[in-house]
Amino acid sequence: MSQTFGPYTPVRKAGDTYYVSGQVGVRADKTASADVSGQTHEVLENMKRCLEEVGLTMDDVTKVTIYLTDMADFAAVNEVYQTYFEPPRPARACVQVAGLPNVANTPLLVEMDAVAHKVSS
Repeated sequence: MSQTFGPYTPVRKAGDTYYVSGQVGVRADKTASADVSGQTHEVLENMKRCLEEVGLTMDDVTKVTIYLTDMADFAAVNEVYQTYFEPPRPARACVQVAGLPNVANTPLLVEMDAVAHKVSS
């Protein structure tokens, strides 16, 4: 199961909707890239792993919220983000936050959570 940094579950199912908890760009060894592009890649790889653990793919994601510590990183995040989702891409929001949890060797710059939908068979 995917690692968490607090008392929460990585993915929670309610009916045919799945809620993916906030993912940060931390590797299994608790290190993180110093730049936002590297962290964004790790965020989305972590999200992909969480989805796969419950039988979903990135194509099942319907909504993403991005949390940035600096809106100047918006374009760099978009460059990586667009490689993980095919059109039609999920609905999305992006907000700036004062800070993110200190759980790695370097300050975290980006976090994302998601909502996914998959009709049960």
